[in-house]
Amino acid sequence: MSEVRLRSPARGVVLTVLAVVMMALIAGPLRAADRARLEAFLEVTGFGVALDSIALSASGAPAMLGLSASDFGQGWSTLADEVFETARMREMGLSILEEAMDDEMLGHAAEFYASDLGQRLVLVENAAHLHEDDDVKRAEGEALLAAMPPERVEVLRAMNAAVDSAGTGVRAVQEIQVRFLLAASYAGVLESEIDETMLRALLAEDEDELRESLRASALASAAYTYQSLPIEDLRAYVAALEHPIMARVYELMNAVQYEIMANRFEVLAARMRGLTPAQEL
Repeated sequence: MSEVRLRSPARGVVLTVLAVVMMALIAGPLRAADRARLEAFLEVTGFGVALDSIALSASGAPAMLGLSASDFGQGWSTLADEVFETARMREMGLSILEEAMDDEMLGHAAEFYASDLGQRLVLVENAAHLHEDDDVKRAEGEALLAAMPPERVEVLRAMNAAVDSAGTGVRAVQEIQVRFLLAASYAGVLESEIDETMLRALLAEDEDELRESLRASALASAAYTYQSLPIEDLRAYVAALEHPIMARVYELMNAVQYEIMANRFEVLAARMRGLTPAQEL
């Protein structure tokens, strides 16, 4: 789920800290999920860094408009950093989780991530999430897949299916595109207005292609992320992900990430108006 760039000598210390925080999450009667427990949940599961990594998606915004970052001048980086500010995104995530996550979900996830397996998974996921070059990650992942035993590939496929058991990925990506492009149209960033009905119809035509692209990308990403873990760990992870309560946890976390991304892209589109190569913010 997340990434912190940890050097190997710190590994034992990190695991100890995670164990202490996880025990704080598990201890005591499970009441309504409060802010402190949710903040701990973000840290020990790596979901906080997963939210931070949404900022990396800002680089893809100009391409959705058929442009590049240079078309928006020197102010582009400043604008993207402001809109995708990590503290703001974490606060948005916490606010949604406060309303939607119950004690059963929080306790179940806490128990799993308190385990040795859970902590090992967080470490490798943390090491992958904020890797800034997705092309390099995908290329390395595809190379690993090409040399990988079929049984390991199938476990990775099962893992990806369990992470998005509700199958919301394709629709979520489409919705983010729609919200961004409509916001850009309303803000005057585009030369012509976009018809929402027509836009959704065009995206629907490419839905199968998008689904396959997302599936292939997710598989390569999983191969890259979990390359250091034995297949026994991966099988145990799949079993944990397929538990009904954990499925609810991941459905919620996916929804939180998609909503924050869509919201930030809408804000970004509104503020892109007027940026030109000759202008600063």
